Amino acid sequence: MTPLLKKLLRVNWLLVLAMFGILLFGVFAIESAARHLGQGGEWFANRQKVWILLGAAVYFTTAIIDYRIFKYLGIPMYIGGVGLMIAALPSLLGNEVHQLSVGGISFQPAQFMVVAGIILLSFFVQDLPRWHQIFKIPLVKVAVIILLTVVPFTLVAMAGDMGSALMWVPVTAAVMLVGGVPYRYLTFFSLIGVMLLPYVYYVAMPKVSKRGAERIELFVDSKQGRDLDIQGDAYAQHYVTLAVGKSGYKGAGHNAGEERGSLHANKYIPWKTAHNDFIFAVIAEEQGFRGTMLLVTAFGLLIITCIHVAYYSRDMAGQVLAGGVASLFGAHVFQNIGMCVELLPITGIPLPLVSYSGTFVLMCMFMLGLVQSVWVHKDTVTPELEDKPVKMSVRE
Repeated sequence: MTPLLKKLLRVNWLLVLAMFGILLFGVFAIESAARHLGQGGEWFANRQKVWILLGAAVYFTTAIIDYRIFKYLGIPMYIGGVGLMIAALPSLLGNEVHQLSVGGISFQPAQFMVVAGIILLSFFVQDLPRWHQIFKIPLVKVAVIILLTVVPFTLVAMAGDMGSALMWVPVTAAVMLVGGVPYRYLTFFSLIGVMLLPYVYYVAMPKVSKRGAERIELFVDSKQGRDLDIQGDAYAQHYVTLAVGKSGYKGAGHNAGEERGSLHANKYIPWKTAHNDFIFAVIAEEQGFRGTMLLVTAFGLLIITCIHVAYYSRDMAGQVLAGGVASLFGAHVFQNIGMCVELLPITGIPLPLVSYSGTFVLMCMFMLGLVQSVWVHKDTVTPELEDKPVKMSVRE
């Protein structure tokens, strides 16, 4: 049996089935969600299929390559991402979708940055203490993690994309938690974060993202029962939550028309971004409670599998890598669904593997390929790990 075949047989098929199940669900959702656009929903669905095929090649290639090799890409990817964000900052300001177009391909630099950050942090947390004793000090470890996350967070926030910037918060928390930072430090920095919230909301946010501050104010007003302009600023929040709330158990059906009372058919759900940011609202209206619960269950299975992989990783880098990916997916799912059920303010965060977004699909499948690689190579012993069995982090 060849080494390649052995690796393929060790694949975590639960992770594969959950990922491709969600992707397939997304293709059908995109076909209906994008029907009002010029090219039609079928065109966008077919484009998504192409991205999925490319992503499948990326996924399985990444899965059979030892994830430790990717640590050599961490620094170049991180520096390249920071440079790209700095160079593109003038173009991103005022850009509502926060995308750049290069060679006819549109992508969000912020998404590339978070992937690079997770890879870099996973190996820094493990390897830095081997380089010098000072990096074994918990406070120094925390300082390194915060420094490496504050830079991209600031750049993304300066570009006005507060939704993507906030994704760094759960990723940073996961890296610290899995990376062995003592609980007392985690508690301390959590309290500091809570204390800084008023400053962030009243001072920092209006300067970097006026739109984000307005959306939070709108969300607070809705919770306090104040009158809202549903034909103005509150339009998206009102009709998106209405579509979810009226769906019932079975929903209106796939591609439902006006005769079934579909809000999306009447373009009440913001139709230009229904296949991206608001795709969950379309799914909820058409598939009802049973369809949305099937999707949420699949995401839960995917995230729990990533955590399971982290637990059985052979080293700290694999634990942080899988844990970081799990936190990122969890944050995206919670934010995207939360804004559609009026649990959180409206933000431009796509639903992973479901929303139409070619480069984001590739990034997601690449990250899941890294998690799969952690699982496939969990029993592979490297020279520096011989006679040193992996244990989960022990805190002081």
